[in-house]
Amino acid sequence: MGRSVQDSALSGISRRTVLKAGAAAAAFVTVPVAAPSILRAQTPAVKIGILQPVTGALAHDGDLGRVGAEMAINEINAAGGIKSLGGAKIEMVFGDARSTPEAGTQEVERMQAEGVCAIVGGFASPICLAASQAAARYDLPYLVDVGVSDQIMARGLTNTFRFSPGFGKVTQVALDNLTRINELAGKPAKTVVLVHEDGLFGSGLAKLLQAELPKRGFEILETIAHPTPARDMSNVALRIRSLNPDLVIPSNYYGEFVLLARTMQQQRIKPKGVYAVLGGAASNGRFVKEFPQAAQNVIDCNHWHDPKNPKALALRKAVEAQGKSFAYNVPLNYSNLLLLADAIERAGSADRKTIIEALNASTFAGHIMPYGPTKFVNGQNEGATPINTQIQGEDIKVIFPETFAESKANYPAA
Repeated sequence: MGRSVQDSALSGISRRTVLKAGAAAAAFVTVPVAAPSILRAQTPAVKIGILQPVTGALAHDGDLGRVGAEMAINEINAAGGIKSLGGAKIEMVFGDARSTPEAGTQEVERMQAEGVCAIVGGFASPICLAASQAAARYDLPYLVDVGVSDQIMARGLTNTFRFSPGFGKVTQVALDNLTRINELAGKPAKTVVLVHEDGLFGSGLAKLLQAELPKRGFEILETIAHPTPARDMSNVALRIRSLNPDLVIPSNYYGEFVLLARTMQQQRIKPKGVYAVLGGAASNGRFVKEFPQAAQNVIDCNHWHDPKNPKALALRKAVEAQGKSFAYNVPLNYSNLLLLADAIERAGSADRKTIIEALNASTFAGHIMPYGPTKFVNGQNEGATPINTQIQGEDIKVIFPETFAESKANYPAA
């Protein structure tokens, strides 16, 4: 994001708010994660496992997740650590899931051996599914950061919590919002083509969309599946061209989303809208920066921070000051760490079962997402909800619902 973009994002808040955000941003970047050697000389540290895929196909997303977690740990430690444990600092035990469920499971075993009291992360649904199952063998609290498959929470694992919304909630909100956005524009869209990756995430979401879109007056012309990773989207784009839908709804990871968008641009395929649901690149600053023409006007329903929260603005500014792009992984992992720290604080213990009890009773409101206080039912935060963003110019703007909107939707695309 360029400087002008950041200025635009801040234009709706007061000078006092900006100053507070700037001060908070400074805190994010000036306090390093304390080295284990230093922590050992103080009150015993609380070890927390951070699991992200920082190598392999999902490395970009995993890196952003790690950044969010590190910034939260910096903030907590700088504020005095876990006070109910005598100011114990949080020590990160990092595991690279290497973009596969098998590697994620191996890292859980290593973290268990190193004495972590909880694990946060996973990013992809298959990794979260396998890693949380492995953690359950040790009653090890596991907080899912991004993984959206409903299967993750449907197994009744008492150690597994998800702060963000899952498939069912995201799909319901995405379709409610799509229907409303389409109505406000005079109902220009009637036909849809679904494009999804053929794994747990994309296939599950496509199945839900196939059941729900017709109930809302949309005709599905075709559902197109593709593998992950995919090296070519020419045939997919040609099929979309031949069907000439009003809307294209993609559900895939970053690389495939970018490839599809670029191929559609090259073949001059211009539907009335690209409406992503959990689009891998649609809410990612890297996509906007590297492929601005292909990214233009893409709408997404996804995880996103509250754009009117000064703390969220400061976090974004701090991440971009490091030369990194910004995406939902950052605020989700940041918020999950604060949520977990709050549970440990209230538990007054690093005992795993006590932390699980504290999470079940959590009403944590100190996060930066557009949610209310947490309320876990069978491990799922019932107050979590996605919002709609759109790539406009050089920025990603929240366009719906009105409560959080920074800009009006450019729909149908000009």
